[in-house]
Amino acid sequence: MDTQHDIALTRALAEVPGPLPTSGVIHVVIPHTGRFTIVGNHLAQHAELSLTAIGIGVHIQSLPAGSKVGIKALAVRFPEGETKIASALRELENHGYLHRPRMRLANGWVVTRTVFRNQPGAVVGPTVRGTAPAPAPAPTVVREPTAVPEPGHVREPTPVPEPDRVREPTPVPEPGHVPGLTPVPEPITAPEPIPLPEGPHAPARLPARTAPKQPRRPLPHPRALSPELRQTASTFLADLRRHAEELVLSEEAVEELVPGVAAWLERDTTTDTLRHTLTADLPKPLKHPARLLRHRLTALLPPPLPGIHDLAPSRRAPVTPFQTCDGCERAFRSHHPGHCRDCRAQYGVTVRRHSRTASSGFPRPQGSPSANPSSGTRSSSPVRRG
Repeated sequence: MDTQHDIALTRALAEVPGPLPTSGVIHVVIPHTGRFTIVGNHLAQHAELSLTAIGIGVHIQSLPAGSKVGIKALAVRFPEGETKIASALRELENHGYLHRPRMRLANGWVVTRTVFRNQPGAVVGPTVRGTAPAPAPAPTVVREPTAVPEPGHVREPTPVPEPDRVREPTPVPEPGHVPGLTPVPEPITAPEPIPLPEGPHAPARLPARTAPKQPRRPLPHPRALSPELRQTASTFLADLRRHAEELVLSEEAVEELVPGVAAWLERDTTTDTLRHTLTADLPKPLKHPARLLRHRLTALLPPPLPGIHDLAPSRRAPVTPFQTCDGCERAFRSHHPGHCRDCRAQYGVTVRRHSRTASSGFPRPQGSPSANPSSGTRSSSPVRRG
């Protein structure tokens, strides 16, 4: 199916004065004759308000006085939820467009009134009190023709107001001097917006980086760069293109990378190991070989090799073995078998017990008779006498 063309839109675009822009929006401006609201660009193009807050602000500004603009009323009108609408109202309140003061009525009730300002930066008029309408910020000039009073009722010609009471160049007749006549003022309308000088457009806000870029780590250096070590590192870097065609380095790059190679060789790294580390898994295509070698020499630097004494296992302190007590058969730590400390204190067993042991090797309790009483021999143990 072919694409349908809007003939009316084509005609409207043809009537746009001047050349049409090659990109972006095209405005077809038709003047309004009724039911329109004047909205300032400071609200429609606010740099800090969200799109929801701008839309709700324009909607509130287009409503007549006395309309319900609470959270629940707006949630019924729009598909957004109460949480999102409440957040948008707080944004308008923080930027001075919306005010929600608490006022006390004549009956004593305290209510919250909603005041919307179409120009937060303009001078604030008189404060609203209760439910009475706010007075006009300046005396309103009567534009309709003033009724001419009858000659009999005019006592004196209308005097010119005093200079101290004149606030505008146009003189305003004082109604107090003409009895029976009251000037008909125009309906109180919102004051005309004060044109503000258009400043430069707000700068485009770019999203902040998720994480700051870390500074580049310095190239490792050896403790002492001797002439022999420098020559070996320089020769190693110049020889890399024989093993990998992509690693073609300039003389300046070689001089810059010499300390890094010397730091690897100082840590007892063999040239074969270092060459395999630098030439393995090269990206295709390789645009900056010197940067790649610098990164690998810095990020993959191994620690120094440990010494022989560092690899030897640590000696543990000698542990006293367990022994079983000959008396109570409890375990205790000692290098020699025998009795525990409690049994030695109870039975009086000391180191001299070996001199009083029998041929069987077991100690004899004090005061015990001989092992063979029929032999006629007397016990060697002392006999207690009364």
